[in-house]
Amino acid sequence: MDTIFRTYTFLVSLFVCLMGSSQTNTFSVSGQILDRETSEPIAFASVYVQSESIGTTSNEEGLFVFHIPAGKEESSIIISIIGYAPVSKRANTFGKNQKIFLSAKTTDLDEVVLTAAKKKELTAKAIVRKAYKNIERNYPDQPYILEGYVRDLQKEDEKFVEYLECASKFFYQAHTVKKEPLVELVEVKTNYLGKKHPWNKKSERKNSIIDLVEDDLIRFDYGSIKGKNGWKYELEGILPYGNGLVYKINCIDEPFQTSTLFVDTKTFAFVRIELTRRAIDNKSWARRLTNGALQIYYNLVLEYQVYKGKMYLKYQKEEDSWRIFEDLESNEILFSKYPKKELFINKIIDDPEHYPFEKNMDVGTSIENQANEYNANFWDTYNIPTQTEKESKIIKELRNRSN
Repeated sequence: MDTIFRTYTFLVSLFVCLMGSSQTNTFSVSGQILDRETSEPIAFASVYVQSESIGTTSNEEGLFVFHIPAGKEESSIIISIIGYAPVSKRANTFGKNQKIFLSAKTTDLDEVVLTAAKKKELTAKAIVRKAYKNIERNYPDQPYILEGYVRDLQKEDEKFVEYLECASKFFYQAHTVKKEPLVELVEVKTNYLGKKHPWNKKSERKNSIIDLVEDDLIRFDYGSIKGKNGWKYELEGILPYGNGLVYKINCIDEPFQTSTLFVDTKTFAFVRIELTRRAIDNKSWARRLTNGALQIYYNLVLEYQVYKGKMYLKYQKEEDSWRIFEDLESNEILFSKYPKKELFINKIIDDPEHYPFEKNMDVGTSIENQANEYNANFWDTYNIPTQTEKESKIIKELRNRSN
């Protein structure tokens, strides 16, 4: 039965069409992105209109639906991700049951070493330092707005207890301004709460969006991007990205931090930053809070996209693991919790002076307590990753528990 359901969901999601809407003044293209050699789905690939500021992202099954303003039917849709050659396809040529295959291509490490030698031994550490030095040139030096979709998934032990989805606008100052963006909470799509452990009642949960935007390594100037402070760097290879290439650099700060950096070979911009921290026997990095929560794992991903010569955030993920004790002095574990928060940017506004924005989010209150009534018309054409079968099951379970 599960196989039949999976096949049905796949066929429905895969259906690719081009459809107009006089009410929303948009049309949509959809499909599935696959690896040409293995036919495996490609998750989190960028799907965007060439030279435009709008886009979306494929989900973990490689599926996507992209809502495009009417009048862009002749525009080229670009599909790209690090490690694959990009594909360009005109919007009005998408057909029924369309599959889009990307070809993986890597540059041999010997070629990297040879290139580095020609550049006077451009080592991995030297690449990172050059990228760090070029931050001022590569990232926005004027205010801007990003629109995007936030997904917050909470799990306790093996049970999911919360699923939240919302649309927001983020008003950023130039990258040199070390402040978190102002936030407009636009709409809340999904807000399902299951029964949480009683411990949560004494610990006010932090706002999901604030949890994300405070971890901006480039803006707040920390981590492996600086090329110093005990980090060791190793050049693994060169990968295709868009119409260019990126260096892939593995970093380690013993004993508990690792990082992977993807740096554009021409502009030396950080294209993607991955940072992981793991506690070792509850020592070194482990964070024990006064409420009894002990953080033992932290994973941060920041990926950027180029628009008009500057790098803007495209995707962010923060994933943690916590062991929960009764209080700071207790040694008995009550349960474990696994929060996961993601931000998918779908629109860039590089000249925000006349763009509508209203700071309305209360940073001291959880998102679910600021939600308006569900707005179906808004979500019909808002660009978000397509819901996966796994996510549908999580929502169904939470819905059943809340009834």
